[in-house]
Amino acid sequence: MTLAAEQQTIRQQVLVLYLASSALDSVVVGWSTYDGTGLTSPTTGDSDEPPYETGLDALKDGWRLFQAAQLLPPQPGHEYDVSFLKHEFFFEKLVQV
Repeated sequence: MTLAAEQQTIRQQVLVLYLASSALDSVVVGWSTYDGTGLTSPTTGDSDEPPYETGLDALKDGWRLFQAAQLLPPQPGHEYDVSFLKHEFFFEKLVQV
């Protein structure tokens, strides 16, 4: 094994998608990306277009879903309160660097 092969390691890339509903095939309404490889430095608001149209599209592109939002019904009287984006899904890719 060469020295370069020995120094390769696995790093995690994380994609957070906020969807219009709890269904993975609903449209993306917000997103964040984080790159543990250090090869890119994405920041909030650096793109007007989401990286994928739906959460299902991210799965089809090789992202692994590892957390989905817990579905909690609104408390009575708070059905129309504005708050955080509820339908948050975390995806990861493992990348060799």
